[in-house]
Amino acid sequence: MVVKFGDRLFLRKTNGFIPTPFAEALAIEIDKLLSAFQTLLSPKTFDPKTVTDTFVIVATDYAQQVVLPALISTLRVESPNLKIIVMDFDIDKLHELMERGKVNLAIAFPDYIPESYPLVKLFEEHHVCVTSPNSLISTMQPTLAEVAGYPSIIASPSRPNFKGSIDDWFKQFGLARNVVISAPCFSIVPMYLDTTDSIAFLPSRAIKDLNLIEIPLEHYPDSFDVIAAWHPRYNEDPLQKWVISKLNVE
Repeated sequence: MVVKFGDRLFLRKTNGFIPTPFAEALAIEIDKLLSAFQTLLSPKTFDPKTVTDTFVIVATDYAQQVVLPALISTLRVESPNLKIIVMDFDIDKLHELMERGKVNLAIAFPDYIPESYPLVKLFEEHHVCVTSPNSLISTMQPTLAEVAGYPSIIASPSRPNFKGSIDDWFKQFGLARNVVISAPCFSIVPMYLDTTDSIAFLPSRAIKDLNLIEIPLEHYPDSFDVIAAWHPRYNEDPLQKWVISKLNVE
């Protein structure tokens, strides 16, 4: 049977073909049909102990430290035959991987996730200003202007540069940060702080039990959400629903 469409599905480019907006809209509808068909064929009762699938999670460096240890521990106990792949978060490739069904779940911050994706808020987080106990800064009670002038380390995992989310907050006070080091992940920043006379703004849960000194501030940056998101194609998938139910939501 040949199905004819009123619009073109692909456009030729020098390096191949790209889908038209009509094809992309059609793909969403086909995804819904495939999901419904998969649900029809799925067992009526879901038993995590019998699952032998592979579940792929992309997570920021922060989420890998703070969210995943508890989740993976739970999944291993309750679904011992489930295989789990954890991938570093790549904001530029996330949508493509989700569209192709290569990723089941993304754990990150709302700004990193396409607006059309279903999501659940896990908890609220906030940044704190920290330094090493070996730093001279740890003995001071600086003003916000002085904090802005201190050598600062940022974590920029998505795109290596000297810009961070805290910069816009400083701009509200007419200040600019003195960023001198850009690290690829949150977990390495405390080690750099330990060997340099500098500061960093890090999520409060990421520095728990670390040997760091919090610097009290006159004002604090706004809090932000940590969320889990997935492609709509997985809305009715029993394994997907079960894994999401095991996330610690506060």
